[in-house]
Amino acid sequence: MTGASRGIGLAAVRALLAEGATVVGVARGATDESRELEAADRFRFVPADLSDPAAIAGLREAVGDAVDVLVNNVGSAPPRPGGFASITDDDWTRTYELNALAAVRVTRGLLDVIPSGGAIVNIVSENAILADPLVMDYSAAKAALLSFTKSLSKELGPRGIRVNSISPGPVATALWLGSGGVADTVSAAGGGTPEDVRRGAEQAMVTGRFTTPEEVGALVAMLASPLLGNLTGSDVVIDGGMRQTM
Repeated sequence: MTGASRGIGLAAVRALLAEGATVVGVARGATDESRELEAADRFRFVPADLSDPAAIAGLREAVGDAVDVLVNNVGSAPPRPGGFASITDDDWTRTYELNALAAVRVTRGLLDVIPSGGAIVNIVSENAILADPLVMDYSAAKAALLSFTKSLSKELGPRGIRVNSISPGPVATALWLGSGGVADTVSAAGGGTPEDVRRGAEQAMVTGRFTTPEEVGALVAMLASPLLGNLTGSDVVIDGGMRQTM
């Protein structure tokens, strides 16, 4: 599990532990919440900066000889209120490194220890389809990850390895609602308050609320389950009805 120290990743770790799994969590640094989980016999934390290919190369030894389920969750969605012209080459590169290439590299590095019957779950985003100029580089990187998921599912299906993705809409995490998150950044650039930005996002969803990290974590556990042994190449959208198309 990458991006395991907070938000969706932490919720998914808890969901998998609740199902009896042994989980190796990877993130740049531990949090108080992830340290609490380290007290459990079935959770181990591995610090690694997954924007660094050298750090990814070291994961193979850290995870052991078998990975039944790989969850690629690490990512970041920096808002770009200055528009397209403000996004530099370095911005594009960093965003692709973390939101697309990290999953590609981790998967490539661990593929030989994923057995038949195993599963890969990639956390994509509603923005892979609903591209947004506010997160233009993030949207493009997540579209690449969505395409990678589908292509890989076709290659690995005959080997008995399932590859699926989850596309959340706005989720009630620090990425959206915390200090320096999307709501803070957008309100600072355009006026209004972070609460105004939050209400605007909620109004775009027919449920009128953000998805919780726990709801996404439950989907991770579902897609990891062998009970869904013939589900592959699918993207499960959890966005409170934000996407209006069929």
